[in-house]
Amino acid sequence: MDNNSSDSMCDARVHAYKNDKTFEEYKEEARQKTEILSKEILEKGEVSWGRILEVADYDELVYKLTLKYLRQKGYDIGYNKLPRVKA
Repeated sequence: MDNNSSDSMCDARVHAYKNDKTFEEYKEEARQKTEILSKEILEKGEVSWGRILEVADYDELVYKLTLKYLRQKGYDIGYNKLPRVKA
């Protein structure tokens, strides 16, 4: 086995995670969830982390990426004593 094939076996961008999705597919799913939640935050003023987890279908990777993208959009994502996202 040469080095090139073993290097490509560890490439997370190509190989699947849980549910046969690549990391890029998870990132795209999280971006879509971010848009949904962004609208909800603007309408209601805030959403709980529980709501984000629910929208992410209880998938930890999508949940964490969604929080990351909400923070990048400028939302206050709270912390463990204030588990909510506000505009």
